[in-house]
Order: sequence, then C-alpha cells, then structure tokens
Amino acid sequence: MFQTQEPTEGQRWSTWPATIPTERGPEPRPDWVVTSAAAIDTELGVVKTGKEADLHLIERAVPGTGPSVILAAKRYRGPEQSDFHRSAIYTEGRGIRRSRDVRAVEKSTTFGRAVARVEWATAEFAALSRLWSLGAPVPYPVQVHETEVLMEFIGSGRVAAPRLAQVRADASELYDLFRQVVEFMRLLARAGLTHGDLSPYNLLVHEGRVVAIDLPQVVDLIANPSGFDLLHRDCVNVCAWFTRQRLECDAEELFGELVGEVGF
Repeated sequence: MFQTQEPTEGQRWSTWPATIPTERGPEPRPDWVVTSAAAIDTELGVVKTGKEADLHLIERAVPGTGPSVILAAKRYRGPEQSDFHRSAIYTEGRGIRRSRDVRAVEKSTTFGRAVARVEWATAEFAALSRLWSLGAPVPYPVQVHETEVLMEFIGSGRVAAPRLAQVRADASELYDLFRQVVEFMRLLARAGLTHGDLSPYNLLVHEGRVVAIDLPQVVDLIANPSGFDLLHRDCVNVCAWFTRQRLECDAEELFGELVGEVGF
C-alpha cells in the first residue's frame, strides 16, 4: 500500500497548493516547476542575508522517484527586524488598497511595516512576472506566498552564480557583459520602467549570461515622479563600474539613449 511521506525537521509541505492563480508564475511555465501537492520543501541553508530580506535555498521534490528542483526562497523579514520606510521613493505611483493600510505604512507602525513587507514581496513577484513575460533576463518567478517569493535559482548545483562585481573578464567578455546589461535596461525602458537600484551587485553572471535580481523596487518611469532620476542613477551606477573595468561608458549618453526608448 502506498504511504505518503510526512515532512520532518527542516521540511514542510509544498506551499504551491496554498497559492491562487494570481500568486503563481506566468504561463507557459518551465517544465522544471514542481506543482504536485505531494511535494515537500526541504531547507538547504541561507544563500545571502540582506537589509529587508534573506535568500534561502530549498529543494522542492516529490519523495521517491518524483520530480525535484532547487529553488531560491526570498523571505522578507518581520517588522521587528527591518524598516521599509526608506523605500518611499520607489513606491510613489503605486497603490495600497485600504486607506488604513496606507496610513499605517506612512507612520511606520508595527502593523504598517508588516503590511509593507507583504506589499514588497508582492511587488517583487509582480515585477519578475512582468519582466519574464517581456523576455527579460530575470529568474522565473514560481510563486509568492505571504512574504516569501519562490523563484528560479541561478547557479550550478547549490552554488549561486557570481555577481557581476565579482567577475574578472577580458576585454571581449567585458564588452559582451556590458552589451547584455544595456539591452536589459533598454527592454525595461521600452516598457516604461527602470530597475531603480541597478548595480553590479544585483546582476548575476551565469555561464556568460547576465541575470538581473533584486527587483521589488522596479519603477514606472511615468507614474513615479522620481522615475527619470532613478533611471539616470541606474545609468551612472552601470557606467561607473564598467569605466573602472576600463570599458568606456558615458552615463549621459546612455541615459539619453534610454529616454529615447521609453514607451509612453
């Protein structure tokens, strides 16, 4: 008789069944996404800690001979561990449904910070979903569940891909990386968006391919009054790093080019 394996310490039942369609990644989904209600999530450790969230590694697998996949789980911290008030420049132009929630977030109350981390997780998932659908080089967003965003793990085995800031490349490799970063920025601009916090620390390089991460603050260039200032800052950050690597890059020229691409 078939017996279902129960989760043990460091495990949980897959949270996929608890999500609704709008909390799941865009279709068509990659073949590696495990959607079985019999799957178990196993904690594999922390990949990175941050100011507002920590990135964990989990394995989602159906026990026995079923499918399995390694996923990155970005978990936004509780209100006692983080402060989302500083994110206000990014959230201009966005909406929070209930006025009580808006007031709580603005006052940075304990409840307001709890609302903010749910909104932040939802915003990151929405940004990943939209950019993936546009063909942008971002991790596939598997699901969002409360304050956790599950997404494609970018790396080999259980080893995360290095950040662009850690990569040592020759002149031709560096130019190709620059080309990919600019193409990513151009794709966003055409959609009326900018990353808002772009730097060599939130761009991964996996097998020669640049992948953008840390996207909860993606900015609508038109709706956000600071949109074009943030686009300019992204250009300055990108060009400053590539210039230090001895690849010529003019931030003002790049900014002008991207403004010309903006879709209104």
